[in-house]
Amino acid sequence: MKAWPLHAIGDIRLETRTKPKAGKGEVLLKVRACGICGSDIPRVFSKGTYSFPTIPGHEFSGEIVEVGEGGDESLIGRGAAVFPLIPCRSCSFCEIGEFALCENYNYMGSRCDGAFAEYIAVPLWNLLFMPEGVSFEEAAMIEPAAVALHALRQAGVSISDTVLIYGAGPIGIMVAMWAQIWGAGHILLVDIDEDKLAFARGLGITNTCNAATSDVVAWVNKYTDGRGADLTIEGAGSSISFENTMHTTRPFGKVVLLGNPAGDMSITQKGYWKILRKNLTLIGTWNSYYAGLPFNEWQQVLSFMASGKLRLESLITHRVNVEGIGDALKMMRDRSKFTLKVMYVNQ
Repeated sequence: MKAWPLHAIGDIRLETRTKPKAGKGEVLLKVRACGICGSDIPRVFSKGTYSFPTIPGHEFSGEIVEVGEGGDESLIGRGAAVFPLIPCRSCSFCEIGEFALCENYNYMGSRCDGAFAEYIAVPLWNLLFMPEGVSFEEAAMIEPAAVALHALRQAGVSISDTVLIYGAGPIGIMVAMWAQIWGAGHILLVDIDEDKLAFARGLGITNTCNAATSDVVAWVNKYTDGRGADLTIEGAGSSISFENTMHTTRPFGKVVLLGNPAGDMSITQKGYWKILRKNLTLIGTWNSYYAGLPFNEWQQVLSFMASGKLRLESLITHRVNVEGIGDALKMMRDRSKFTLKVMYVNQ
């Protein structure tokens, strides 16, 4: 098979490798779609995987082409999305189903081989079978959509709430989509990239602000009659947006910290005072919940996709074949073209 193992930081190569085999309790997936996540760029070019060589790629779906010893042959031909985290099942967090907090987890695409390849062996437990009407491309976006859903569930959204989102990347836009589904009264979206904001407006997210050219605090006050947002999502991972959240959230409001910063975060004394004087609630969020119903957020995402209430294919700006993954990574790193969601697709 063709695959893109990372041999060292910045050294990712297209190679021909032996196709893996499904072990006991596993299936072999033919990768049909894999999103190139924003986190894959530092993973490949500045941070590296946890060992070398490792194949990146953690947002993916595929078709089952083989089952392991004693497996159910009737699964062959079925499509599935894949939860990329492999829990240890022995720590205290695994015991209560909080697998995202597993103390000894494995992870496809960073700690073990991922889906920048034509085939991958996957534990059966990690599969989420695709219902009719959900495409492989949509199924490959369940991971970021579940992360977005988890962020909103951490704080809770009430009907008619004003939800303010900093960061108009794929997950920020997905947060906005979920807020619309949830019944939010107003959705406000902030970024410093006008192309991203224009893209969001094309999706119907009309209340946008370019923080590079506008006073965000004044803009939010205008839309909320000086009150501030009920719920603010900091999804940019920058100190400036972190600071602004404190000035644009109403008293007794909630702030969810979602963005993954590239460096240290800081806040001014005035911003810190806002947390105190407004009695703000700051909430952290990490990954998503993948366990039993009814709270399996991956299953909830899939259900909304199947019903047609959540449609994400419009977020894909670029599709590449397996040979094009390397160029797509460089394009995203260099920002040589506008991108929102770039996806490797195996037709």
